[in-house]
Amino acid sequence: MKEFIDDFLDYITVERGLSKNTGLAYRRDLTKYIGYLSQKGIGSADAVRREHVSDFMFDLKKHGMSPSSICRHLAAVKMFHRFLLRENLSKEDPTTLVDTPKLWKRIPAVLTQAEIESMIAAAAGRKTQQVRDAAILEIFYASGLRVSELADLKTTSINFEVGFVRAVGKGSKERIIPLGQKAAQAVQKYLEKARPQLLKNQANDYLFLSKLGKRISRVSLWSLIQSYARKANIKKPIKPHTLRHTFATHLLEHGADLRSVQEMLGHADISTTQIYTHVDKERLRSVHKQFHPRG
Repeated sequence: MKEFIDDFLDYITVERGLSKNTGLAYRRDLTKYIGYLSQKGIGSADAVRREHVSDFMFDLKKHGMSPSSICRHLAAVKMFHRFLLRENLSKEDPTTLVDTPKLWKRIPAVLTQAEIESMIAAAAGRKTQQVRDAAILEIFYASGLRVSELADLKTTSINFEVGFVRAVGKGSKERIIPLGQKAAQAVQKYLEKARPQLLKNQANDYLFLSKLGKRISRVSLWSLIQSYARKANIKKPIKPHTLRHTFATHLLEHGADLRSVQEMLGHADISTTQIYTHVDKERLRSVHKQFHPRG
């Protein structure tokens, strides 16, 4: 089956429009799956049975893999077997009766408004890198972009006149997100004061640049966010997605509707966005207390 992985990845990239990062994740997952089957002496798709797929899931769990990662592996395996059946490379799909593990909806880590403000304040300064980093933190918090989306922003992605940022997300889907006044001001300052210093007379359309004048990497963005979290004396574990979670959480806390947040996050399914509704409980409780006759 290993020889069909490349064909499958071409299929999901071209015909299904899945992102490059998803393709890389599926390659890793399927390589692990086929390696597991090989250890069991199974080399062809037609030799795979439902119990083999289930045993693979239990093996992942035994090795300490999280439920969400197990589900991602199962999604890759199911899609792969459906592809093999569709292309007449196997006679049946052994995954049809394999149930997806029930996922506990883990509440994502979020920052308080004071914490995110302190992180942005930690980047304050006139130095080139500080001006850039302040703009990055502001736009992360203002837009809820994924780290890959922010790294891929071009100078043409920002419309200051209308006040929005144009992002290209999973599956090459484009969405428009309001930028907000403070983020717009920070990005304008970066474009005027810092970016020309980083560009060093080179040609580069990417918005945020490294010290070498190249497109800033996802690894650099990860390091940058953790650095300012430490400077702000934030003890909770922080990663770029934390700012995305914080963006969604704060919108809902202040009364935004779920559909609008879904659109800004670029979630295809609103059930993905509903994980953030836990934060609204306190607000709903206060509304009930204020307006219900027996509150």
